[in-house]
Amino acid sequence: MQTPIIKSAATASDEAAIVDVLVRANLADPASRWLWPDPQQFLLHFPSFVKAFGGRAFAHRSAYYVDGYSGATLWLPPNVNPDEDSLITLVQRTVSDQIQKDFFAVFEQMGRYHPSEPHWYLPLMGVDPSQQGKGLGSALLQYTLMQFDRDNKLAYLESSNPRNIPLYKRHGFELLGSIQIGTSPSIAPMLRRPK
Repeated sequence: MQTPIIKSAATASDEAAIVDVLVRANLADPASRWLWPDPQQFLLHFPSFVKAFGGRAFAHRSAYYVDGYSGATLWLPPNVNPDEDSLITLVQRTVSDQIQKDFFAVFEQMGRYHPSEPHWYLPLMGVDPSQQGKGLGSALLQYTLMQFDRDNKLAYLESSNPRNIPLYKRHGFELLGSIQIGTSPSIAPMLRRPK
């Protein structure tokens, strides 16, 4: 298999294609489908979730994708956070009251695991379901983690799918714990120290 070519997102047209692949990649994600179990509601609202949760990566030129848009990562640089106001508004407007209560408690716990020192945060990563198992996720991670190692920076994420934990561990992430509140699926905060 040919080595995937990883590119940095630089244009508005890249943003639309990256959001699209992240939607496809999360069709079966436990946390995403917990928020929007109805497929039509998921497809309607998840693009806005992507933009609120990780969209600031586009402005900071830290959104990366596999050539052909078969996979993507949205990394937030140190001291750049998700658009919490947009995220809260979206969840309040589109998610059931019971799930909202649990979601905001989970979100609060996620904040407690973030390192206090400057770090890169990976709110979203995904590979098109038809392309999974071909090393694209590893290629996306390697591309950025080499930069973080060179700059001696921490990397942090929360895995919303237990299937992805072994991938992250192979790339040096350590499991910090588990977050599960009420009806929520388990979320795994993970930290990687520079190599």
